[in-house]
Amino acid sequence: MNRTTTINKGWKFNLGDEEYAWYKGYDDSDWRDVTLPHDWSIEQPFSEEHSSGTGYVCGGVGWYRLRFELPEGIEDQVVRVTFGGVYKNARVWCNTNYLGMRPFGYATFTHDISAFAQPGENVIAVRVEHTDLADSRWFTGSGIYRDVTLTVTDKVHFMPDGVFVSTVSADENEALLRIEWELSEESGVSFELGGVSVAGSGKTGSITMKIARPKLWSPDSPALYTLVCRAGGDKDLLEIPFGIRTFNFDADNGFTLNGVNMKLKGVCLHHDAGALGAAVPKCVWRRRLRKLKAAGCNAIRTAHNPPDTHLLDLCDEMGFLVMDEAFDEWEGFKNKWWQGHNVYPPKHFGYADAFPEWYERDLAGMVRRDRNHPSVILWSIGNEIDYPNDPYCHPLFETMTGNNDANKPAQERIYNPNKPNAQRLATIAQNLVTIVKQHDATRPVTSALAFPELSNLIGYAQVLDVVGYNYKEHLYPQDRIDYPAHIIYGSENGHGEEQWLAVKDHPDICGQFLWTGIDYLGEAHGWPIRLSPAGLLTTAGFEKPRYWQRKAMWTGEPIEENACLPGNLAEIRLDVEADEIMQIEVSLRDSDGLLITSRDIELLYELVGGGEIMGIDNGRPDDLTPYYSHKRETYMGQAIVYVRPGEGDAELRVRGGGIAAETHCREVAAETHCRASLR
Repeated sequence: MNRTTTINKGWKFNLGDEEYAWYKGYDDSDWRDVTLPHDWSIEQPFSEEHSSGTGYVCGGVGWYRLRFELPEGIEDQVVRVTFGGVYKNARVWCNTNYLGMRPFGYATFTHDISAFAQPGENVIAVRVEHTDLADSRWFTGSGIYRDVTLTVTDKVHFMPDGVFVSTVSADENEALLRIEWELSEESGVSFELGGVSVAGSGKTGSITMKIARPKLWSPDSPALYTLVCRAGGDKDLLEIPFGIRTFNFDADNGFTLNGVNMKLKGVCLHHDAGALGAAVPKCVWRRRLRKLKAAGCNAIRTAHNPPDTHLLDLCDEMGFLVMDEAFDEWEGFKNKWWQGHNVYPPKHFGYADAFPEWYERDLAGMVRRDRNHPSVILWSIGNEIDYPNDPYCHPLFETMTGNNDANKPAQERIYNPNKPNAQRLATIAQNLVTIVKQHDATRPVTSALAFPELSNLIGYAQVLDVVGYNYKEHLYPQDRIDYPAHIIYGSENGHGEEQWLAVKDHPDICGQFLWTGIDYLGEAHGWPIRLSPAGLLTTAGFEKPRYWQRKAMWTGEPIEENACLPGNLAEIRLDVEADEIMQIEVSLRDSDGLLITSRDIELLYELVGGGEIMGIDNGRPDDLTPYYSHKRETYMGQAIVYVRPGEGDAELRVRGGGIAAETHCREVAAETHCRASLR
């Protein structure tokens, strides 16, 4: 049987290099206890000496170690450990044996530890190296910032991500599904769904299954099914959630889902969550997505790398269409800002350093991992790879200016034959498209173009199934004439009404993705600003004025009156949302219960009785208070506190401005029960 366990608890962590920490017998007793996901960068103070691009936080080298038990007879089983994401350059050992390295900080990767696993105590050691802070244009985080799982199977088993179920055709009467599989060795397989079962055999193969009267997945009705997969009788069993839907992109008629034409009302999202950095629990994404859904959003672009699978699970469950994006760099190193956005000189090295050796494994890994998610409708192979002179250029244009080049020196805009020729992009793009299609031929491949004026001429756009334009709405009318076969949408767009009308009033334009849905750390314009304020929501997940404007634009509902009046502080309100962690919204209220946005006060937070305060955020772009501090001002009258409950009763006390509030919680059998009281 397939037994997969999340192994996030019990890890030891050390910030700093240790020469012998890979050794099983190493004494780590004085290391810090941590629960994964974990991001050490966000735990450190902000400093101007660090990179503005990644949000003025530190990196470094960190070690993680986990001791875990395995039962007798494990020698006859296959044992694998899977890391959802480690930023970056992760080197892994099991019982002193070196397993390998993965440079890409957004990759999900698996190591087979069967040869080294033993009954009794086992030790996994992980060295994480993030010493080059200017390796990204936004916050990355540092450490094992996504889940780690341990899987034990029989010798006969489905390969990792080795089952793929897709919709061949579907309507309200019948759906035809295609199931593909890969096994470790020759064996029989069977698949069951709602009383319908089909069987086959072979190490690899495919089979079809008919389902009567299916419930079709859509943003308005995100119906999900579970496919039960067996190999070798009951030697391996998998349960795969999926959805049944059909969709199509058309050059003249835009996007249709289940035969219904609709616009993509999308937002771009980076992977951090303010005070939590890159280590974001699923429930935090749920709160954020719920607010975006209420604004009329129906699509998410994972800017600009593979997301946490928790986010995709929520998109499946809540009804969001997804553009799943792989890379921000290919072979060419982009400008990385470390003294403020567009402040020269830049630094350069990032994923491009690893791309030639690792791109095929990283891209294939993303597609195979995510291909059973019904929310995913587009695979994106890159973001702004064609950004003018960064570093690619072409003799067709003597000068080229990008959408974010206000401070670019004149010499940086001029054609330079010593820079990489942009013609190379078409060749790489074709290679990447081929890799995607090898693992999933059911979805179109796209890329977000920064300079379609050139990419349309050199053949880069022509190898894509669907062509994304970043901030180039003015090109839509003429390019639809010049390139009638191109299916066009806005892969990155501003918040104005003009940009929306370029989609809304033209049936051939599929949709738009706003930059951005939520403020994100990094890509900062200079000290003390440490984040990008481009979102509809703050990093704390609170609605900004542009949120209500967008809601009116997308839903047609009138703008709500959310600009609250000035008043005297009468209450600190605590609104508790409890899940695997507690999210506690803090707000300053007057005697009528209205939110006070005209003044802010410093609040002191104290957790009594166990558990931990994971972070406190107010969303203010220039607040340099460390996230680990238990003192923080409100911003526009609000803040959020993230609490991981411990065993037994706990009480969060909040006080400031001469008044106080508290909330009590206790953890019972892995369920968190809360009640809030004010005084």
